[in-house]
Amino acid sequence: MAGKSSPALPGEQTLPLLRRLWREHIHHYRLRLVGVLVLTVLMALSQAVYPAVIKIAVDMFARQDSRILYQVPLLVAAVTAVRAVTWYYQTVSLTQVVLLVIRGLQERMFAHLTRADLARVEREPPAMLATRFTTDATTIREALGRAINGISDVVTVIGLVGWMIWDNWLLSLIAAVLLPVAGVPIQRIGRRLRHASGGMQEEMGLTAAMLNESFSQARTVRAYRLEAPEIARANGAFDRLYRALMAMTRSRSRLDPILEMLGGIAVALVLSFAGWQAARGGGGIGDFAGFVSALILASRPLRALGSLNAAVQEGLAGMVRVFTVIDEPATIADRPGATPLPAGQGRVEFADVHFSYPDGRVGLDGLSFVAEPGRTVALVGPSGAGKSTALALIPRLQDATSGAVRLDGADVRSVTLASLRDALAYVGQDALLFDDTVASNIRMGRPGATQEQIEAAAQAAAAHAFIKALPAGYDTVVGTAGGRLSGGQRQRIALARALLRDPRVLLLDEATSALDAESEAEVQEALARLRRGRTTIIVAHRLSTVRDADLVVVIADGHAVEQGSHAALMERNGVFAHLVHTQALAQ
Repeated sequence: MAGKSSPALPGEQTLPLLRRLWREHIHHYRLRLVGVLVLTVLMALSQAVYPAVIKIAVDMFARQDSRILYQVPLLVAAVTAVRAVTWYYQTVSLTQVVLLVIRGLQERMFAHLTRADLARVEREPPAMLATRFTTDATTIREALGRAINGISDVVTVIGLVGWMIWDNWLLSLIAAVLLPVAGVPIQRIGRRLRHASGGMQEEMGLTAAMLNESFSQARTVRAYRLEAPEIARANGAFDRLYRALMAMTRSRSRLDPILEMLGGIAVALVLSFAGWQAARGGGGIGDFAGFVSALILASRPLRALGSLNAAVQEGLAGMVRVFTVIDEPATIADRPGATPLPAGQGRVEFADVHFSYPDGRVGLDGLSFVAEPGRTVALVGPSGAGKSTALALIPRLQDATSGAVRLDGADVRSVTLASLRDALAYVGQDALLFDDTVASNIRMGRPGATQEQIEAAAQAAAAHAFIKALPAGYDTVVGTAGGRLSGGQRQRIALARALLRDPRVLLLDEATSALDAESEAEVQEALARLRRGRTTIIVAHRLSTVRDADLVVVIADGHAVEQGSHAALMERNGVFAHLVHTQALAQ
């Protein structure tokens, strides 16, 4: 079931987050941003010119000035044209900068997760991680766009307020009194909205993870008649998401009514005072029309500035979650002074290896064995004995707690990850392929390989014939997880990938246990060719695999309890013989 991930860091403050975003991402696009700001100011100033145009038009109308027929339309057309052109280019330029920043965050986060410890990636469901790139990125994008557009609103308000002060300072003073009053509720609502947004994003991720899990287990749900419990579980997730969305909606929805009410009060007071002035014979109709126009025009940018804090707080909640992922340190990394893997023939040694999981469970407890170059070693034992854990330590998917795993005399923790993993190839029980062409999936074994090399690897893996029979041959797209191919076909493509890599050491997590007899025979034939002349370590579940091994290592409770050939271990009549007799190893 999908687990709940760590919440957003409550101690993160706004200014440090914004400084970091500027330093690490926005700073690279500062010249583009300058262009955006220039366009933003021009667009805002063109908006602020409208009250002056209205004043001129009203005064001309009152005087019955014939120039109103051509001067005012030309002036309006000019101001509108400037605003329209600057608006278009400002919108496009702003979106480009924001999307570049978001792309940088996404690329950085994906690169970090791709290189992160396997345990970290497996800690959260894939759908939960995906929300960092979708939901969180969306909130950050919207916040950045609103923040930069806020500059336009500020310039617009400054221009309109300047006009109002020049036109009638006393009326401007009345309108300005309410601004500090609005700041207090806006600030409080913003803090609540940041907390509510973080909860909403969390629930969105959990719901996506639950749906992904449920749909991927569709066969199990129907076979065990779990429809009702799954529907109940989904309804619970939808209900929690509904409550989280409503909490955010309640906080967000308070802003506009408050700003609307304060704006209405300001307009009412201004109109009342202006009426009193007019009754006493003060001010012309053009001045009054221009001032009221400026006040009404200022209401939109003022309202946008009032809600800006709420949008920024939502973006900050997403930013905290993104930076939390980026900042997680990787424990599986090149150590200081790491050197390339020395040349060798693929000798693998486990020397008193211990491994404990983060929760304290013991995975390996003093495992020791040696896989000599060019030999095949089979790791067998009951479920949970530590076989797959041992296999994962060789490419450093995990690191031993103590002891040493050595490849050609070098501790795998002392060499560079790149050189270590270039010397290895792994084929698992579930050969999941990428949603790409057959050729691309094979080429992953050696990027840059030619088509001839790819086809040679496919022939060695007994895959060439069925690939050529596919609709587009090697250019056939295999579908999500290789779903358009059979299990045996996927496995042979995975073997072709390993063959193309030409590894020093081959790691197999029993690549045939999930196949039917016909497919298994074809894959076993390909495996025999793949194992020839290179060290092979197999997590074995089938007796046929064990019989072909040069050395069988029986693991129980995290350490080797027996070692020897299949025949020698059967004669000993110990743990291995018991596994065979009880059919723990399949025939």
